[in-house]
Amino acid sequence: MNSAGPWTTENFEEMSWHDVHVHGFRFDTFKQDNGSADLVLDIDYILKWEKSGNGFLFTVCRADLRFHDVFGLKFELDYAEPTAGMCPFSLAGVERETVKSLNGYQSYKWRLPVNWPKGSLQFDAPGFTQVLTGIPHVQASQGLASENRSGGISA
Repeated sequence: MNSAGPWTTENFEEMSWHDVHVHGFRFDTFKQDNGSADLVLDIDYILKWEKSGNGFLFTVCRADLRFHDVFGLKFELDYAEPTAGMCPFSLAGVERETVKSLNGYQSYKWRLPVNWPKGSLQFDAPGFTQVLTGIPHVQASQGLASENRSGGISA
């Protein structure tokens, strides 16, 4: 990823969320008229994967991934079956399918498969915005340590 964002739906094809860790999620900007809300994921976004010796170095930064006007949310996450300890869950990626209504309005069906532990998020939303909220760190792991998630970018 060559840019420091912010990114929007128009940047979808150039972005990747493979192995991105999700530390939390919340609903925001509730819209009573259509029953939607923004879904905000607190993530460790991997800006860069770089081969280093026998492994990789990752440039990772805390970010907010906000899906706008979400409805029809289905959220599945299973820490019990693999008897996994509590930790951030990891995305396999972000997938979308275009949906057009009879009146010509375009939106998307989004699917975010979770690769650890087992699960997925699925919902409808017209788009997203992603902004960095922390300081990028170059490291050998794909997720930020707690001490590297504090201290945001000043506006």
